This record gives sequence, C-alpha cells and structure tokens, in this order.
Amino acid sequence: MSALPIPSASDRLHTPLAVLHEVFGYSAFRGQQGPIVDHVCAGHNALVLMPTGGGKSLCYQVPALVRQRRGQGATLVVSPLIALMQDQVSTLEQLGVEAAFLNSTLSSEAAQDIERRWRSGHLSLLYAAPERVLTPRFLAMLDSLHERGLLSLVAIDEAHCVSQWGHDFREDYLGLSQLASRYPGVPRLALTATADALTRADIVDRLALQGAQCFVSSFDRPNIRYTIVEKEDPRAQLLGFIREGHQNEAGIVYCATRKKVEETAVWLSDHGIRALPYHAGLDLAVRQNHQQAFVEHDSRDGGLVMVATIAFGMGIDKPDVRFVAHLDLPRTVEGYYQETGRAGRDGEPAEAWMVYGLADVVGQRRLIEDGQASEDFKRVLRGKLEAMLTLAEAHDCRRQRLLSYFDEASEPCGNCDNCLEPPEMWDGTEAARMALSCIYRMAQHGAHNGARSFGAAHLIDVLRGKPSPKVRQYGHDQLSTYGIGRHLSEALWRAVLRQLVAQGHVVTEVELPTLLLTESARAVLRGEVPLTMKQPREQLKLAERNARPTRRSSASNSRSAHDWIVAQARFERLKTWRTAQSKAQGRPPYVIFHDSTLAEMAARQPRDADELATISGVGAHKLEAYGTDLLALM
Repeated sequence: MSALPIPSASDRLHTPLAVLHEVFGYSAFRGQQGPIVDHVCAGHNALVLMPTGGGKSLCYQVPALVRQRRGQGATLVVSPLIALMQDQVSTLEQLGVEAAFLNSTLSSEAAQDIERRWRSGHLSLLYAAPERVLTPRFLAMLDSLHERGLLSLVAIDEAHCVSQWGHDFREDYLGLSQLASRYPGVPRLALTATADALTRADIVDRLALQGAQCFVSSFDRPNIRYTIVEKEDPRAQLLGFIREGHQNEAGIVYCATRKKVEETAVWLSDHGIRALPYHAGLDLAVRQNHQQAFVEHDSRDGGLVMVATIAFGMGIDKPDVRFVAHLDLPRTVEGYYQETGRAGRDGEPAEAWMVYGLADVVGQRRLIEDGQASEDFKRVLRGKLEAMLTLAEAHDCRRQRLLSYFDEASEPCGNCDNCLEPPEMWDGTEAARMALSCIYRMAQHGAHNGARSFGAAHLIDVLRGKPSPKVRQYGHDQLSTYGIGRHLSEALWRAVLRQLVAQGHVVTEVELPTLLLTESARAVLRGEVPLTMKQPREQLKLAERNARPTRRSSASNSRSAHDWIVAQARFERLKTWRTAQSKAQGRPPYVIFHDSTLAEMAARQPRDADELATISGVGAHKLEAYGTDLLALM
C-alpha cells in the first residue's frame, strides 16, 4: 500500500479550518457549520436552515475564501436588503477580506470601480440584491466571470423570500432559478433562518435546487423566554412589561400598522421610555437615522425601543436586543419565529412577549379574505394563521409547539410562561355550548329581521345580559339565551370565544363581521365533544396569587367547572359592590379595594371576620367598615 501524500504548507492554508482560524479567529466550527462548509467547498449545492445567530454567514464566507485560494474564483452573495449588505461587507473589511456591495447608495463612480474589481476577479465576495443580479448588465459580468472560470459560488441569503408560502415573499427572487442553467457546475447555497416543510419544498423548486443536500440545524433558541398574554390594555401591559424587566435595555416592539407604530412610539416616550418609530412610510433618511441609532445604541446610555412594522429587522445584527414584543398577532409562525429571533443573539437571556385578542384573529382573517390571491393560496394562509392561533392558545410548553411546527421534537423547556406558571384548566363544555347556542339564536333572529352583523363584544353583552343600545335595537334581549352567562366574567367569555375560534368551532365572516358556527360546532352543541379550556392568565393571577398554599399535582391541576364558575360569580358580585361604594363615596374603585384583594376573597371565601382579616389588603378599619357587607356576598 502506497503512503498517502503529506499536504503541503500551501494546501494546509486552503483548508476550511485554516481559513476559519486565520481570517475569522475561531478555533472550531459550531454545530453543522463544519459539514456544510465541507459540502460547499467540494462544489455541491445545499439548502441551509439555521436559526438567527447560528452562524449562517460563515457557511458561505469560509467556502468563498477557501475556493478562491484554490483558484476557483469569487463568490456572489444575493441579499435582499441594503442594511444587510453593508453590515456584512463592513464586517468582512474589518477582517481584511476583499468584499463589496452594489446597491443604490453608491455613486456611479464607486459602482464602476467595484464592477471593475469584480470583473477582474480581485473581489472575494460581492453582495447584490436580486433585482440587480437579474439585469442584463450584471448577468453579462457573471457570464464573463464564468467563461474565465472565475465564478466560484452563488450564495442566496434569506432564501425564504423566494417562496410564495414564506413570510416575506419577494417576486425578484423568482428569477434566480435561471442561475442554475446559466452557470452549470457553479455550486449554489440557499440559506434561511425560517422555513416550514412547505416553504422548504418551495425554495428547492423555485431555485432549482433539486438534489441539493438540506442541512437543518435545531430551531431552538433556549435563551429566549416566550410569553403570550390576553390583550386587555395592550399599551399599559407593554409599559408594565418593559418597566418590570427591561427598563434600561434595547428592545423591539412590532405593530401591525404604521399608525399604531407612530402612536405607540409617542405613547412610550410620553411615559419615560425612549422609543423611535420605523416603518416604510417614513422618509428614507429618518428610517436610516433611527436604524443607526438603534444598532449603535449602548445600554449604558439607557434603554432604547424601536417600535416598528415588520419592515424592520431583517439583517439587523444587534446582539444585545433583550426583548421583542408584539402588540398584534403575527400572520404566521414563521414570521413570529423570525421576529422573536432578533432578541438575544448574544446568547444571553432575552424575552419574546406578545399580547393577543380575538380582534387580532378577525383582522388577520380579513386580510386573507380581502386579498387578491387564489383560493388555494388563501387556504394555505388560513392554515398558517390557524397554526399561529394554536400557539397563542396553547396551554402546554410553547417552545415544544413552536419547534414541532418546524418538525423538531423537544421536551418541555422550563423557560416559557406555560412551563413556569402552568395555566389552570377548566371544563368549558357548558360555557362553550352557551356561546354556540347564543350565536345560533342570534343568527336565526337575524335571518328574520335582517340584523346579521354582530361581533364578539355584542355576543358577550347578550350572554351576560347587558342591555346595551345595540342589544335592544336588534331585539337580542328577547332571546332565550339572553343573560344565560351572566355568572361568568367578560374576560372569561373572551377567553372562551378565542379558544372556540382557535379550535375551529367558530369563524368570523369578514364582510360584516359576524361570528358563525362551523360544522364541528354541532357536536359541541350536542354535548358530544368535551372542551377543556385555559383560564385567563391575568384573572388566574388575581384569584390565585395568595390563595394557593402548594402547587397542585398534574392530576388535580384542573378544577371543576362548577368551582370555577362559582368563584367567578363571587368575584363579579364583589366588583359590583365595589363599584357602588366607589360611586357613593366619589373615590376610585382601587381605593376601596384592589382587584387582587377581591380576587383573593373570591378564591378563599372567608366565613367570618377573623378569616376576612387574613386577606391581603383588609385592614382593621376596612374590616370594621365593610366586613358585614363582604361576608354577606360570600
């Protein structure tokens, strides 16, 4: 057997590890970086799915330098955003790598100089947007490089943009498929942080990557804590979230509309939180200044919050974003994952926090139905929205739900709201039947008098027997279901309706809007399908904060529907009494008793003055003044 040749010093300088150490200063690759780099250096195509902060850039930057050192030419990087290109090139220049970008920020002289360096093969990497790459001028330059053997690799970053099922579809990406046939033998690498199975298949098809090896890293970001709460007063809830845990830190707040972005930024600023707005409708210079201020922000100078639409974030490589908050429900799980992934890129603890309500579902469904897309496309979008609703209404580990969406198995994480404070569950079957029956009666009534338009707030008014002007106008106070749910709180009814929508038993008709029953609601109405529901977390905290001596076992974690309904009815009686006292005395309700005090009374049901005196917030004076009234309400 002949001896293997000993690699020369020159050959050793061309290895991926040598480049990684010499250029980037790392001693070893992380996770799947090594296999990906070896695969691409060998001239093979690949699709890479790696979470934000996982080191995707090295997966093409190292092969680019290795292949150039081996005399195989330069690398084209297709990138969708100017900010992303500039950040990458700036980083590479600091490392001594010959890299450049071509975009609209350059003068004609600067662009011509870069084109000259590119054509001559002096650049290691050139970044360009897809719309520029597909111009005749740019393709002619690629043709010339390819003919001379100087086109080594094509890397397509943010590859989910090519998919119609992706959360950030860009039509310009579609033309990139021609690179496969135009430059045979040139390896192509597509990279993204977010893609479900449907999106992955679409990426492969639209970029002509059939046969490419797919590398899927774990989607888990264990340093991020996930929390989703019921939407009550979203701005106040956001302010409390920031003040309680992120007062002097950098964060991003996502809103659905430009108007909401600007109003929220002003509101936060008025309440002592430094905040900047960002959306596509702002002047370019303003957007650039705000983005620069955020990226360059130093936490030693206090906190800074960027309030933005989803136009902000892609390519923002700021490591110390400590939280990402959503004031509106994202359209897809992919979008949610991508946006929350901008927190904690440094690996330190970070939070993903969101408020969510039934109106979010109605709004998102309206966007789908009002769109000009085909019915097949709308059906997929509905499925993606339902997946997002399932995550929002989950009562088990959110991280498990999130990862399972991307086909990744995991164990309960211990670092999400549901793991840290498991929600109380209750048998909501009867409440669900009340709600469904009321929707049915209202629809029947509307068919006779033409009054068909009613939403969740109106339904809850009917269920709770609230004689609002609209209820009287439509004659819904004459229905047999009027007031059948007055013993349940408004918050609990909102939770019931959200979960009925999330489970597909109720849908919203977009045009009116109106709540409608689905086929599956029939079995629920007949009592054939039991429904275990999650209690509203905020109410649970009020009612249970001081009333739970020990953590319940999983077997007893669900209280009976009867116990919960009785406690809720008691809580509502106490609040009604407090409202009357407030009006009589001309004092704010919280001066009489805080919600937390009333909730503890409702949960513990004190039987005499001695037990009442042990409730937090009941002092001797209030015991003497209100004790008799309160005990009578128990």
